[in-house]
Amino acid sequence: MQINWDELKAAAIAAMKNAYAPYSHFPVGAAALVDDGRIVSGCNVENASYGIGLCAECGLVSNLNMTGGGKLVAFYCVDGAENILMPCGRCRQLLFEFSAAGMQLQTVSGIKTIEQVLPDAFGPRDLADGFGSDKRG
Repeated sequence: MQINWDELKAAAIAAMKNAYAPYSHFPVGAAALVDDGRIVSGCNVENASYGIGLCAECGLVSNLNMTGGGKLVAFYCVDGAENILMPCGRCRQLLFEFSAAGMQLQTVSGIKTIEQVLPDAFGPRDLADGFGSDKRG
């Protein structure tokens, strides 16, 4: 699948402009290409109770599931100055949960795969035939 990084960046910037960040003044936008060709996006949404704010990646994953699901194949995240922003560890795990193997991320040090930015990750692929499977009996 061809990845249009400029299109993903534009979608991330558009999402960032909808961020609700009155406390940190650090708006974030994220966009991703889905395996069916859709682009999904999300922005951070803060809360006066700081610990329950939502990251842009949370909004993106919610958007993914609300619009038909699928697997993420490419990801781009920006800050309020439209600079590339690297997802934190928690958000890398969230993205891994919904990623296609080899999902590409635009990072501050170039394009990397999800496996490179979250090495030795544990996720749904580890549970397919074991403990987490839905096999009964």
